[in-house]
Amino acid sequence: MKQPTQISWDQSMIEKYNYSGPRYTSYPTALEFNDSFTEDKLLTSIKNSKSDKLSLYIHIPFCAKLCYYCGCNKVITRHQHKADQYIEYLATEIVKRAPLFKNYLVTQIHWGGGTPTFLSPEQILRLSQLVKANFNVADIGEYSIEVDPREIELSMLDTLKEAGFNRISIGVQDFNKKVQVAVNREQDEQFIFDLMARAKELGFVSTNIDLIYGLPHQTPETFAETMQRVLDLDPDRLSVFNYAHLPSRFAAQRKIKDEHLASPQQKLDMLHQTIETLTGAGYQYIGMDHFAKPDDELSILQNEGRLHRNFQGYTTQEECDLLGLGVSSISQIGDCYAQNQKDIRPYFESIDANGHALWKGCDLNQDDEIRRVVIKQLICHFDLDMAQIDKKLNINFEEYFAEDLKLLQTFIDDKLVDITDRKITISPTGRLLIRNICICFDVYYREKARQQQFSRVI
Repeated sequence: MKQPTQISWDQSMIEKYNYSGPRYTSYPTALEFNDSFTEDKLLTSIKNSKSDKLSLYIHIPFCAKLCYYCGCNKVITRHQHKADQYIEYLATEIVKRAPLFKNYLVTQIHWGGGTPTFLSPEQILRLSQLVKANFNVADIGEYSIEVDPREIELSMLDTLKEAGFNRISIGVQDFNKKVQVAVNREQDEQFIFDLMARAKELGFVSTNIDLIYGLPHQTPETFAETMQRVLDLDPDRLSVFNYAHLPSRFAAQRKIKDEHLASPQQKLDMLHQTIETLTGAGYQYIGMDHFAKPDDELSILQNEGRLHRNFQGYTTQEECDLLGLGVSSISQIGDCYAQNQKDIRPYFESIDANGHALWKGCDLNQDDEIRRVVIKQLICHFDLDMAQIDKKLNINFEEYFAEDLKLLQTFIDDKLVDITDRKITISPTGRLLIRNICICFDVYYREKARQQQFSRVI
């Protein structure tokens, strides 16, 4: 077993390489999806897939309130009947898709949003029963849901437990009231602690807390206070995201004034102290935004060299195909990616017309599949054995990636990457810049100068 991931902060290197880049929840990235991808291609990929295990992602787009920072696919409403209508369409999609996976065992389910807990207890139970009635859902698996602590009763956790969920992710973002007001996300701090306590009482096996740094009125000092409160919560995992201020793309962000945002240096200070605080408290740095306790499965699998990454971020079940259900959701099945209609009205219309909502996607060619393996290895484990890749993919690494290795030289010169005995090792400083390093192996990124379409890496 490898030693846990170590991180070393080097301000000059971080400033040098702090440019935009993909997050590599897929390779090729979603920018390569196109509408020439057809249902027949998806069906062929399902037929040819070597997997017999399935991860389900279900997108619930509704939110009762608009958080000004949010760039997610969402529908702001307080009308519960809209969720009833949406579940009817989800039911049609489920009934259409499920028979294609009759030989699969579902071992992982995640409900994301939007706000999945926008649904009433009755709607949650109805949808979970729909899933179980149509798919072969394992008795033991990872079943998680995103929770907004502002709009629910404590008894919602009892409903989630009854529905089969055993993991929750709570969106906190920041405990500072001034920050909460500025992003239209005021919440009761004590209720969040009560939620965590109740989740443990009910036997939820994992809790995750989401935070965002770089929001209006945040300072390194105020965010340090939030981090201390988070440590009091004692979650199993944390996701600490960088706020990307893109008001030209996300209209709600225009309500956030530029002068209230932290400076680039303050954001770096927040990230630096967050890493020091969490690793000092015993959490393992998994990669990019993610931290986990040493006994959490993410940490264990990373140390064993078996961590996986897909559209849900770092995850545990590499052997699973991923089926996305609902508006905007993305599937990763065999040698293809497929995305549903992005907006709710076209999603409904496509379900009515076709029984499914396929919008676009892409087939992976042989080069895509080779590069996907390499990028995933680096982004999950920060090292790569060329001999193992040669054997796995039937290539000669140095010959196949000759141009890529030339691009890697600047990182080698800066002692962020080392290549010895045909092994690539990312240094403790380089691990914070893993997205930049992976760009060296991204042929699409090289062909198209589209840096402005990605968020900064730090």
